[in-house]
Amino acid sequence: MGTINQQAMDQLHYVTELTERIKVKAAGRGSRQEGEDSAEFVRFFPAFVWAVRDFTLQLELDGRKITEDEYLENGLKLKPGSSQRAQLFNLPRECIRQFFPARKCFVFIQPAGRRDLARLEELREDELEPEFREQVAQFCRHVWEMSKPKTIPGGHVVTGAMLGNLAVTYVDAIRSGVVPCMENAVLALAQIENSAAVGEAVAVYEEQLGRRVALPTESVQELLELHAQCEREALRAFMARTFKDDDRRFQGELMRRLEEQKQELCWRNEVASSDRCKAALLELSDELDDRIGEGVYSVPGGYQRFLDDRQHMVERYRQVPGKGVKADAVLQEFLQSKEAVAQSILQTDEALTEKEKEMAAERARAEAAEREQQVLKQKEAELQQKLEDQDRSYQENLRQLETKLEDERKKLLEEQGKMMDQKLKEQEALLKEGFREEAGRLENQIRHLQQQNEEIRKPSWIQSALGVLTDVATLMLPGIVGKVARVATNIFRRLF
Repeated sequence: MGTINQQAMDQLHYVTELTERIKVKAAGRGSRQEGEDSAEFVRFFPAFVWAVRDFTLQLELDGRKITEDEYLENGLKLKPGSSQRAQLFNLPRECIRQFFPARKCFVFIQPAGRRDLARLEELREDELEPEFREQVAQFCRHVWEMSKPKTIPGGHVVTGAMLGNLAVTYVDAIRSGVVPCMENAVLALAQIENSAAVGEAVAVYEEQLGRRVALPTESVQELLELHAQCEREALRAFMARTFKDDDRRFQGELMRRLEEQKQELCWRNEVASSDRCKAALLELSDELDDRIGEGVYSVPGGYQRFLDDRQHMVERYRQVPGKGVKADAVLQEFLQSKEAVAQSILQTDEALTEKEKEMAAERARAEAAEREQQVLKQKEAELQQKLEDQDRSYQENLRQLETKLEDERKKLLEEQGKMMDQKLKEQEALLKEGFREEAGRLENQIRHLQQQNEEIRKPSWIQSALGVLTDVATLMLPGIVGKVARVATNIFRRLF
């Protein structure tokens, strides 16, 4: 109210207590210099706007016009000397300059004449002072256009639900008598959000699956391609929400759950295919079963007629669309179930000699073995496709993680760059005001920011994270690999 003076500064005493009331890093993270701490606080703190209402002064300094921002900066100038009075004068100003390098000031004259002040609520907007209305318009324009959403390290935007969880974490800490720690609060929030991100990603996968997939598919490869599309969307949803998953535990959990979803999808696809194939064979074999029951084939030459009718039925079965991946396996099972009947018809066919019967039986066994080989080869091919899909999934996880990390690095460097510019600007101002010692302390902060930038730019900044994902994937896959290996062993034994 009125002006920016010492009384106004004294009312901001809480600013001087910020570092006592809250800490950035958890205990045990190594000692940090004071300058480094203030730089870390700046990452969390909002922009600083000082609004001065009922402003009556002229915006002039040493006979020249100044802006509102220059008026604020003049009010934040430090007083030389080391006396207690100078220290009390400088303390709130130093804290504001140190913790809020991005600062803005707005001044507002009285909104109406003295006679109208008592009935401000009754005045129409056009009855307010034009200069006041213009000042308000500038202030609102700044708030709407320049205000940034609250973020946490890495540039991740805080949603309403996340803000609620942060508030609960801070209040719980205060009630327990400890100093709230930003790093611990963010890590606790990350646990909640990353767990929710996994659930959301699985939900996206299932929703995409419902839209894209109609079972049974004609091949395992077609199913795996559809799975890959759904997985890609699920990963995008996960990457958009997750943050500070430094040990990649949650991404590993998502990989495991999507792999389980794929296994279940393959099983459901096989069941749907098997059911459809069995239903088709049941319908197509009705006529053949009726003829067997009527003894149509229990006559001389009946075996050949049975083979011809059975082959006709098989050809009709092969023309049925949409049978899916179990078409050959179910047919093989069906023909195998009819083999005893076929052998009975063969043995009672008086038109054949014993030698011819023996040759026919051998031919039937050879055909059955060939069909079995084809089924096993199909299983082997499908197994190979599933193994290749695992590698594809791993590569997709790596690709999306690398993209996310590159984006986070870019945001982090932008954040660092803004902080660096603000610190350099503040250092320049201190040097102009003759406060070389304070400017020297800022030099340490600037040097620390430069070192951080160098670390962030190193290839190892991203490579180490990708390496962690590789380790997690290795831990997540043994059960899956073991299961596939057992299936493969059984197939190879039957093949050879």
